[in-house]
Amino acid sequence: MKKTVIAFALLALTAATSCNKDFIDLKPKDSYTDEVFYKTEEQFKSAVVAAYAPLRDVLVNDYFTSEMHSDNTGYQPIPSNRGTAYIERENISDFTNTSTNAYAAATWEHSYKGISRCNIIIGKLSAADIPEATKTNLDGQAKFLRALNYFKLVRLFGPLPLFTTEVTRADDAFIPRSSVDEVYAQIIADAKDAINELPAPAFPQTGVATKGAATMLLAEVYATQKKWTDAEQLLRNLLTMGYALNANYADVFNPANKNSKESIFEIQFLGGTVTGSTPNPLSFHFIPRSTDTKLLTGITVNNTSTGGWNTPTQNLINDFEPNDKRLDASIGIAEGTYNASDYFTYSAVKSIINYTPAPGKVGVPYIKKYLHSPLPNATGSSDDFPIYRYADALLLLAEALNEQPGKSSQALTYLNMVRDRAFGAGVSPITTTDPNALREIIYHERRVELAFENHRWEDLLRTGRAISVMNAFGITIDNHNLLFPVPDAEIGVNPKLLPQNPGYF
Repeated sequence: MKKTVIAFALLALTAATSCNKDFIDLKPKDSYTDEVFYKTEEQFKSAVVAAYAPLRDVLVNDYFTSEMHSDNTGYQPIPSNRGTAYIERENISDFTNTSTNAYAAATWEHSYKGISRCNIIIGKLSAADIPEATKTNLDGQAKFLRALNYFKLVRLFGPLPLFTTEVTRADDAFIPRSSVDEVYAQIIADAKDAINELPAPAFPQTGVATKGAATMLLAEVYATQKKWTDAEQLLRNLLTMGYALNANYADVFNPANKNSKESIFEIQFLGGTVTGSTPNPLSFHFIPRSTDTKLLTGITVNNTSTGGWNTPTQNLINDFEPNDKRLDASIGIAEGTYNASDYFTYSAVKSIINYTPAPGKVGVPYIKKYLHSPLPNATGSSDDFPIYRYADALLLLAEALNEQPGKSSQALTYLNMVRDRAFGAGVSPITTTDPNALREIIYHERRVELAFENHRWEDLLRTGRAISVMNAFGITIDNHNLLFPVPDAEIGVNPKLLPQNPGYF
């Protein structure tokens, strides 16, 4: 009898509430929505952590559009496999990519994912009931990340759809491209806010954005715009924040030295299998394709589907001066043989210094600075990836000084600080104060110091040398190659992105 009464009561309740149009709740009370999530300090901190995450997704595609899209690196051919995934990555390196290239499109997609998350945070913070100091800090981090993502995109794609607020309606998602000047104006505004809102770095660092990271970002923006005095002032400010060069170049990239005094901003990774691990997979990407990578990685891993990319070119190797310690720290040699499937069998690991192949063997250069054997497991390493570091700031300051009349002699101090570590203090100092000669020396120094840190293509663009350098390298390009095409899939859903960048269809 009791069961009958309960069932009858439930039936009556259902009948009554089914007449109410609100009965079907599309936002269950135990689920997070924007109405209930962006309330507490911890929730906002979690949201900011999520805004950093797309940087990792950008990174796994960025080396195609930066290092491989330059004279620094290429790829190991695989004639036995002409699948789309291989061809599209090779096309970026060969400057034959089109608007349907999935790997260039991934940089667009993941950068905008980060921008979207930042826009939501910035918008929600204005009404948040959390401590003002926390609100200011989180706003600064979000604006730094938004500026960093837009700076990546505008240099690669030119005019962009400029989103600065949360998209809440479908119609708001389809906007035309803003001019390059408008995008840069937003980047500068965000970077200035971040400088004002973020604290100076505290050592040891935690990996979150700081006043130093925002200062470096804005300085590079000003250098890109040839605003040399503005860049100089910012970089001099950076000198007062406690950064310093590590004693040894190789130490900069050792996972044991994460977020060191030389780090201005780096993408964080944690290898292993514990909850929250975020392994860096690039170690497997940057070595020859093999069914067993153990000689290099310390563990048996088959990287035949992921390896063979970002291989140092002989042109770059030749650009290192004799006795430059950075060469051996940056590049190693995997010795072995290729089989009929174009996979490599490792037989030895050799130093690149004075390397001569053993009889019947092939020596393949690989990026050594991010490979610290043994790796934690087959999913990747704990190596962080540098976005900005102090050596970059010193070289950019030297460049900014040299580009201003009468300041070339001042540039020598900062240039030689970087070279002293590479050769030994006083071993190979630069003494010329001729601006033209010094300019080429600084360009060379940036190439070898920052090799494989995804600066090369943007440096060639910034200095106006992309066409001349790539043509001399043996790849013929023209003005249309200075930008990537807007991804075709994006134009398919938003025709307002037209016209396409010149030279693409």
